[in-house]
Amino acid sequence: MFLFQFGAFYDTLAKKRRMKEAISELRLRIAEIDRKYAIRPVATEQPSTAPPVGRAGPVPALRYIQDWLGGEVAETRFGRHFETEKLYESHRHHGSADIGALADLPHDLLQTISGGEIDSVPPQHWAFLDTETSGAAGAGACAFLVGVGRITREGFRVRQFFMRDYSEEASLLDALSRHLGSFRVMITYNGRAFDQPLLETRYRLARVRHPFAGFGHLDLLHGARRLWKLRFESRRLVDLENRVLGVERQGDVPGALIPYIYFDYLRTRQAARLLPVFHHNAIDILSLACLTGIVPYAFQDPAGARFTHGAEMAGIARWLKEAGQTDQARTLFRRAIDAGLPDSVLFPTLWDLAALERKFGAEAEALAIWKDLSSARNPLQTRALEALAKHHEHRTKDREQALEFTRAARELEDSPGLQRREARLLERLVARDKMKPHGKTRRSQAPRSVRGRIVEA
Repeated sequence: MFLFQFGAFYDTLAKKRRMKEAISELRLRIAEIDRKYAIRPVATEQPSTAPPVGRAGPVPALRYIQDWLGGEVAETRFGRHFETEKLYESHRHHGSADIGALADLPHDLLQTISGGEIDSVPPQHWAFLDTETSGAAGAGACAFLVGVGRITREGFRVRQFFMRDYSEEASLLDALSRHLGSFRVMITYNGRAFDQPLLETRYRLARVRHPFAGFGHLDLLHGARRLWKLRFESRRLVDLENRVLGVERQGDVPGALIPYIYFDYLRTRQAARLLPVFHHNAIDILSLACLTGIVPYAFQDPAGARFTHGAEMAGIARWLKEAGQTDQARTLFRRAIDAGLPDSVLFPTLWDLAALERKFGAEAEALAIWKDLSSARNPLQTRALEALAKHHEHRTKDREQALEFTRAARELEDSPGLQRREARLLERLVARDKMKPHGKTRRSQAPRSVRGRIVEA
């Protein structure tokens, strides 16, 4: 007990140390930004629309967020807030992704991955949404920055809605509702569990109807997990954009520190420190759009998809199997094995393929896979031996062979089920032998190769 408590205490200290190191790194980045923009000439005029007075008093010139970003202070019937928009031109690339190609995505691309929820909708009516919040989801957390990306012929546009103080939230929410009115589909990354519920809560607290009721919502996280679960350890958006798109972020801010940056802005009104947050949000949305041009294709046409790794094929094959499309799953499992897989993915894939082969009546193929799995040390070796025992007990009626495989399985990993199987087989063999004229039992005919490999393993 003492060792457990000591270990937990040590882990807590390690986490605090890592957080302090991250905060120190963030302070250095903020200092670099301050030095970079310190030489800008002071404006001779105040902005046409002054932001609210903060707790620290009136804000000096060049501290306004509109001085640093090419945006404007927007007015609604609920007050004011800040908006800015950035265009990523169609001739540019985001890592390996062609931004201009987003406008040519098929209208029905999202139909399969959404389970039929989203029918044929042009990509110009897809809204890519991401939020930056003041904390974890809950009644006290709010989305101080909401970004919405859209596909156009000119390129990919990201419009960002920012509240410079809590009093501007109602204005931000109203503007966001009107902006989303021109879209029919919303695409997020973990938005079903986080972004949408949080925004719905904020609309509810503001006593305003939220705009999400009429949307088809695709949370790309679930498709990305199915596609890359077997290949990548992490399916975080920032990790996938690096591993799949080849994007290397420069000067990015860790997401966990963003709430602290906003609180610091509310206290000091130093708007320049928010620039990395706006950049982080915009790149998240751009990466989300580019991954939307990749992930749904694997679900729409698995046979023709351009997979780059066997683990991707195995991931989609598992999804097809769960969806009842067993014929396509069987073909894709075979392709995945032929493409090459690490052992951690290969053994479960072989097991799944054997189950499908047996379902389609290809018992010889299933037997060959079970024998391969039973002959090498792996997590499914015991189950493969048990499958061979079942086959010989019920299909070939070779109970000596079934008993041999059952005992081999028990040597590796015993279980009540295997004990009952062995007892049943012994009972039937004894009963059969009593019916023979001389009561002689014959020697087990299990292949030497199988017994030898099991013993060696």
